[in-house]
Amino acid sequence: MTARTASPAAEEITDADATDGRVTLPWKVVIVGLTLAGVLVAMNQIFFWNPGGLSLLRNAYLYYVLAAFLPIVFLVFPAARRQRGRPLPLYDIALAAVALVVCVFFGYNGENIVNLGWDYASPALGTVASFVLWALVLDALRRTAGLVVTIIALAFSLYPLVADVIPIGFLRGIPFDLRTAAQVHAMGADSIMGLPLQTAGSLLIGFLVFGVALQQTGGGRFFYDLAQSVFGRFRGGSAKVSVISSGFMGMMSGSAVSNVLTTGPMTIPAMKRSGFPGRYAAGVEATAATGGTITPPIMGAAAFLMVSFVGVPYAEVALAAAIPALLYFLGIFIQVDAFSAKTGLRGMRRDLLPRVGRVLFDGWPYLTALIGLIVLMVVSRNETQAPYFVIAFLLVVECTKFVLAGDVKRLPGMLFDFVYASGRTIAEIIGIIAGVGLIVGGLSMTGVSLSLARELVALVDGNLILILIAGAVTSFVLGMGMTVSAVYVFLAIVMAPALTELGINPIAAHLFVIYWATVSYITPPVALASFAAANIARTPPMATSLTAMRLGSVKYIIPFAFVLNPALVAQDSSVAEILYTAGFATAGVFFLGCAFEGWMTGVGRRLPMISRVLLVVSGLATLAPELLSSTLGLACSVLIMSVTRFYNAGGALDQPAEPVPAPAVHPEPGAQRP
Repeated sequence: MTARTASPAAEEITDADATDGRVTLPWKVVIVGLTLAGVLVAMNQIFFWNPGGLSLLRNAYLYYVLAAFLPIVFLVFPAARRQRGRPLPLYDIALAAVALVVCVFFGYNGENIVNLGWDYASPALGTVASFVLWALVLDALRRTAGLVVTIIALAFSLYPLVADVIPIGFLRGIPFDLRTAAQVHAMGADSIMGLPLQTAGSLLIGFLVFGVALQQTGGGRFFYDLAQSVFGRFRGGSAKVSVISSGFMGMMSGSAVSNVLTTGPMTIPAMKRSGFPGRYAAGVEATAATGGTITPPIMGAAAFLMVSFVGVPYAEVALAAAIPALLYFLGIFIQVDAFSAKTGLRGMRRDLLPRVGRVLFDGWPYLTALIGLIVLMVVSRNETQAPYFVIAFLLVVECTKFVLAGDVKRLPGMLFDFVYASGRTIAEIIGIIAGVGLIVGGLSMTGVSLSLARELVALVDGNLILILIAGAVTSFVLGMGMTVSAVYVFLAIVMAPALTELGINPIAAHLFVIYWATVSYITPPVALASFAAANIARTPPMATSLTAMRLGSVKYIIPFAFVLNPALVAQDSSVAEILYTAGFATAGVFFLGCAFEGWMTGVGRRLPMISRVLLVVSGLATLAPELLSSTLGLACSVLIMSVTRFYNAGGALDQPAEPVPAPAVHPEPGAQRP
């Protein structure tokens, strides 16, 4: 992406995987070895193998996880963008070696750290190692998440040094000298070793490997073909395929930008050939790709962090996120359908599309894997072990395919690529999460985190609407410069407790933060997902972002809806309340989608401007938490729909676009996060 069409942040996402010249085969072998060691350590901790009766304390285990994956960050991610694709420099090799040695040192002394209180009274070697780990984690964060979030993490990590002289009363806390601050950051239980890394070590590693396994074994191709076979023949079929397949791909990767770069080169040209304007096609792809980060059963990393902050099983988080995610994709789908009807676009020819039965028959392992994962999480209630069973199933099926095809020689290469891709993916997330832990540590060790929520509630005088607006704006602004995980961790300490103090359901409060942190992917001025899609479509990035904003408009509305009505996240409500609330919400999203696009689906007529405005108001009323307002909103919407049948702004275009063949290319199963 050139400087004329995107910001530097957006430019960075286009060449994130250009590491072939950097990571040569010998270094890939090193990365595979470190990955195997890290995953085996994680499995030992999760399955309680404890060979020879050797068990690891939690802090020792987390240090060994860092020892496996932190060096990979320095091997894979260059220190500067201009070094992408160049040979691995000696200083990055040295940093990787130092990271390995330091983390192993801390892991070996895990018991001493706990029993002898090294976080406050460490020997000289431990103090030196603390400073080194602090610096390494910050550099790893810079390489994986960017300079902005690193500066923020650095500021918070240094905050304890000046906590007693801050002029603002509620920001004044317990001060620390530099040496003690370094020791607490490196060896304390609330900073680098805090909740984010604890969650990554217990939950996230398994789910990340599962996502890679699903992609590497062909899951991306299966979900794209499935979407084609089901939706390709309907009007605007190419865009509907993009919505569904991008949702599935994002669900596997948890990364909006990675999803755009994986599926966009296939779906965007297909949409343009079908008659969609380039800006609209790019907007559809960016908006649908962003939805993957909030779609269960595999969501973005922030959803896993919720488990520790809220204290509920991941299955409950995934269940709570299900209805809002469906409403989000429904909003996009309705607008795509309305646009297709309004402009006379047809679907793709049935004879050129894959058959549903054949796709399901060929893709049974992927459906079995997803269903099996859900069953294991819900029935066994052991989400830490569940992904490993499903990973084993997928690998056994894939190996069997190679054997039956008589292609055993390619099997080692497939497994090697799978482990390498897993290591790179895990290392990126570990690099981000370890660095984000410094934010938590700076607030926790000073004691300020305990007072921020209370002061925030007092500042808005207990007004729920004001604090929701403040939370939305803060999440969005931080999301422009920080990863979703970093935004979530910060606001899970500051904003979410304030919302719960005002009576908001904890899961709804935390999901509210995640939703608003992800809108920055499609909202100017940053809009990384929109900019990436615009680069593929060769359209103006800002105009594409505005289109994506309209298509993803439900994402700006739904968080307020489920905060005010927890039935939408299956909380604090009976089954009957959840069902009728979801029904009203579905109707509300339907009418909002029609209003935003200017076409009344169901009666096949254009909407005059006055009808669009009234339909937005009645659609919002249908989404409102009170039963009376929802009923009145639904009645008004139906009335507007009926009137539109006879008093409208016209029908569809007279000349429908010709159907186009289905694209022959498929998503690359091994595409990784940027």
